[in-house]
Amino acid sequence: MDSTNIELRILQSLEQIAVEDWDSCACPEAQDGGAPVDPFTTYRFLYALEKSGSVGPGTGWQPQYLTAYQNGQLIACAPLYAKGHSQGEYVFDHNWAQAYENAGGRYYPKLQIAVPFTPATGRRFLVRPGFEGVGHNALVQGAVQLGAENQLSSLHITFCTKEERDMGAEMGLLVRSAQQFHWLNQNYQNFDAFLTSLASRKRKNIRKERKTAQSFGGEIHVLRGEQIQPEHWDAFWHFYQDTGARKWGTPYLTRAFFDLVQDTMRHDLALVLAKHGGHYVAGALNFIGRDCLYGRYWGCVEDHPCLHFELCYYQAIDLAIDMGLSRVEAGAQGQHKLARGYLPTETHSLHWIADEGFSDAVARYLEAERAAVEEEIEILTDYGPFRKAQVEEQE
Repeated sequence: MDSTNIELRILQSLEQIAVEDWDSCACPEAQDGGAPVDPFTTYRFLYALEKSGSVGPGTGWQPQYLTAYQNGQLIACAPLYAKGHSQGEYVFDHNWAQAYENAGGRYYPKLQIAVPFTPATGRRFLVRPGFEGVGHNALVQGAVQLGAENQLSSLHITFCTKEERDMGAEMGLLVRSAQQFHWLNQNYQNFDAFLTSLASRKRKNIRKERKTAQSFGGEIHVLRGEQIQPEHWDAFWHFYQDTGARKWGTPYLTRAFFDLVQDTMRHDLALVLAKHGGHYVAGALNFIGRDCLYGRYWGCVEDHPCLHFELCYYQAIDLAIDMGLSRVEAGAQGQHKLARGYLPTETHSLHWIADEGFSDAVARYLEAERAAVEEEIEILTDYGPFRKAQVEEQE
């Protein structure tokens, strides 16, 4: 593919680009009306973050959407942000920042290619079909050039795909590994079929937890599409605020964000709510991709034994089986997911650091970290709930 006549542009807002143009790179597979592979890089999700004030002035996430044009046609784009902190990323570089500044450098602002507040693997270099090579190279080189020309400390591409990781490594970017816990659908016909793949003790424990949770004295509702109404978002907002206040100090998302996704993404959502005493008391929000259910947010205003496991993990498995999805990504961290059928899975990120000496030091650290992550995944998989033959089959 001809790599000449590439023009790079930085957009301060998605309002500067047509929905159809962005999505022609972000989710070309959805042009037939089906679901996108990744709902989080679609125009409607990123614009909801921007329009709701969840990113933008005062948030530490300043949009700098990177776009590449050839002969006037958009061939590639990336959700690029100038970051004033390291919050909402889930690939932690706080120690890097501290070391960099202790050495007399200025770590912030930095550049981040990511979906804000969303630790879900997906394409970060969004390329129109037919322009894969030239589009990817233009975005990587353009982002690094932007950082260098503005004397910024670093560029970070988080939760990218394995293919992007490999291409980035070939271009000289630093590679980082981490892990999450994902549930994999082995063509199970129902939840009981999934349970039969587990060791006896784990199977009994899950049945006990589901029975305990479902006996909490209320009802569990799974809502999708038009079933989700403003009253449900009012309830969920209280849950989200409580969780956000405890985890991050201040919730990342604004109330307006949920209204916007209600308007533009309701068919990409599955909201699981628990009702007790006539009031909603807990909930879990899932986003639906073409082949994956993404568990995103959970919260509650009443504590009931095992209800968290039921709403976040077991109901998600039920949904994935019912919808014929191949996996559930249940978000960042949480080794407690292992006993509930979610296996450790490697995640990837790429990094560019301007200072050569600091970059060399980070590269040595990352080499040791990757080995430790690989070993931990192997150990945790051995401790998983599946019968040994089942684990070997999944591998």
